[in-house]
Amino acid sequence: MININEVYETNKMIEQENLDVRTITLGISLLDCADTNLEVVKKKIYSKITTIAKDLVATGKAIEREYGIPIVNKRISVTPISLVGASSCNSPKDYVEIAKTLDAAAKEVGVNFIGGFSALVSKGMSLNEENLIRSIPEALAITERVCSSVNVGSTKTGINMDAVKLLGHIILETAEYTKERDSLGCAKLVVFCNAPDDNPFMAGAFHGVTEADSVINVGVSGPGVVKKALESVRGADFETLCETIKKTAFKITRVGQLVAQEASKKMNIPFGIIDLSLAPTPAVGDSIAEIFEEMGLEYAGAPGTTAALALLNDQVKKGGVMASSSVGGLSGAFIPVSEDQGMINAVLAGALSLEKLEAMTCVCSVGLDMIAIPGDTKASTISGIIADEMAIGMINQKTTAVRLIPVVGKTIGDMAEFGGLLGYAPVMPVNQFSCEAFINRGGRIPAPIHSFKN
Repeated sequence: MININEVYETNKMIEQENLDVRTITLGISLLDCADTNLEVVKKKIYSKITTIAKDLVATGKAIEREYGIPIVNKRISVTPISLVGASSCNSPKDYVEIAKTLDAAAKEVGVNFIGGFSALVSKGMSLNEENLIRSIPEALAITERVCSSVNVGSTKTGINMDAVKLLGHIILETAEYTKERDSLGCAKLVVFCNAPDDNPFMAGAFHGVTEADSVINVGVSGPGVVKKALESVRGADFETLCETIKKTAFKITRVGQLVAQEASKKMNIPFGIIDLSLAPTPAVGDSIAEIFEEMGLEYAGAPGTTAALALLNDQVKKGGVMASSSVGGLSGAFIPVSEDQGMINAVLAGALSLEKLEAMTCVCSVGLDMIAIPGDTKASTISGIIADEMAIGMINQKTTAVRLIPVVGKTIGDMAEFGGLLGYAPVMPVNQFSCEAFINRGGRIPAPIHSFKN
């Protein structure tokens, strides 16, 4: 039973410490929308999304009113569109048409974002999947709510370096298409290794083929709550630090579990998973970097940062799995630069570099996230950064991702403005030495020896 002290404590987390449910994400399978006729596919997609998701936003608002829990975003994820459009899309332009349909459906039901304009090419890339990837720059430029992802590697299959090479160019094209908005399109595109089927967070959400026809996934947040809890044990030993984070993560996850169960019941759609990732926002006091500072680091990026992140990530998971039997998605700690004021401050102070962020991704939830780089960065350099990050995921059997934003017309030290939860970011330097001959080899980096599990 929940006692009155726990109710008071949760209210305090919401009112004073930025606790929120970051998203309710409704996953919808579009496999039954496939057809050889593109117009039929578009009609089926629009009809299915607007039918199943018609009450999603209203349900989220009702739960907010009933329990006083802020739910920041209501989102939809769909089956990777390269699968849905395989029989009807013969060119990148055809896929752009589907992106426009997804955007219209998302607008109709009132959600913030719709994810799943995606391709899964970790072992090889069909012409159909290549067409979708080549459509991404235009699709993200002309739509408002569509998010895209491409899975180019996995521990089981290795890394598709042809796709990695192509995406270096695609990211630059996407930046160019949206250069009037500080290359904002790139903020809606993420490149994955070991992408999960049930991630509720954008831009990487898609509805995996192993999922039910529709499912409710919830992503919670709360770095501000963790920071506040750590203030009460300032100077204590690591065991005390870990216990405090673990107990706090338990409480945060219970809030998410409540919201997920209520949304599932009200919409009569199965509950999938809770993603208990600590996702920062630009708001003061809602920062992963400030947690590091509370642990005793001068800035994120100082020596000890990777150890602090490893500790944080592990204790968040340990507390979360005790609070819910359905923890999934990414779950841990996100380290996006533009969405975290403490990270921005660390970059501006010279404490945090791209190389240190890469090291941190070995122990965090995802990877290089929302990082602004100079607009004149070479495609091969972007591909090299992606390859490095994919290798970390492949070898360590974890999800890694890259969301780089080469801001057209801006260079090191300039500021890129993205707005809302996406925040703003200083343009960071990248290593200027060439990797072009390496990237141009093509083919596939084979799976590591420990991938052989059967």
